[in-house]
Amino acid sequence: MTSKTTSSPKEAYVWIWLPGEVEPVVAGLLSQSIDGSNVSLDFNYGQSYLKRKNAISIYTPELPLREGIIAPADNLAGCLRDGAPDAWGRRVIINKITGKKGEDAAAVELSELTFMLESGSDRIGALDFQISPVKCVPRVAGNATLEQLMTSAEMIEQGIELPIELRQAIQHGSSIGGARPKAIIEGDAHKYVAKFSSTNDLYSVVKAEFIAMRLTQLAGLDVAHVELKNVAGKDVILIERFDRTRTEKGWTRRAMVSALTILGLDEMTPHYASYEDLAQAIRLHFIKPKETLRELYSRMTFNILVGNTDDHARNHAAFWDGSQLELTPAYDI
Repeated sequence: MTSKTTSSPKEAYVWIWLPGEVEPVVAGLLSQSIDGSNVSLDFNYGQSYLKRKNAISIYTPELPLREGIIAPADNLAGCLRDGAPDAWGRRVIINKITGKKGEDAAAVELSELTFMLESGSDRIGALDFQISPVKCVPRVAGNATLEQLMTSAEMIEQGIELPIELRQAIQHGSSIGGARPKAIIEGDAHKYVAKFSSTNDLYSVVKAEFIAMRLTQLAGLDVAHVELKNVAGKDVILIERFDRTRTEKGWTRRAMVSALTILGLDEMTPHYASYEDLAQAIRLHFIKPKETLRELYSRMTFNILVGNTDDHARNHAAFWDGSQLELTPAYDI
């Protein structure tokens, strides 16, 4: 197997789909800043973006709509980190770039900008990361079936380098958060996140998630629509994306931030997240706080009743319209 190398990028342009728009515009520049051994990514809104009448901040508490360099409180603003690949997406990208497997792949260190620029463009929310300030070139899916995508996911888990014809298709889902194997698929009117069984599963985790999501819906909570498919004798759950809407002109995107970002936490401090703190944020910054608090309490209670052990701050999120937050449907129970 031949390993591949890639130069480490020093900057990336952040593109955004503004509310109701089907084409993105460049919002600003994300650039690497080095202070001793600390590497952070500073952000600077573009002058042309600031002059737009319909411009919104990417997320005001972290990146207020103003001129000048905005240094992150940590190494990267949480609202931008929300659009970057998580554990599964990073495995896909490491497989693509290095071809390494097992412990060798786990030891690979790539920059955050590399992960951002190598991951698929149809990421959660309304952002994308590009090398150009004038042209947004989407990294899109290849024409692959669910069975091919599932096979690709299994190969990545086993540390097998993907053939070229499957590499682009599975890369399309590399920007989606979480650690489990997944891909993005598109129908005529909806888009879905497809979650596959893992080779390490001791029981049908996918089927259990489907049942939990359906029970959530039957209990009257706000939850994403799900479907269960059987592909080559294995379960696949399809979760309908609520951050995408099909219009006559194309797909619109809704901006989102995770509860981790709302609470001002990062990947190193997720254990500090609490329902109590999220409830306080809802009282202060969300639309319809009373109804939202009832929904949050119902989700908390349901998670306890079904024994959800994967209830963390990245599994809660809110839409962002430039001024207020709105709780999204539940999507990972």
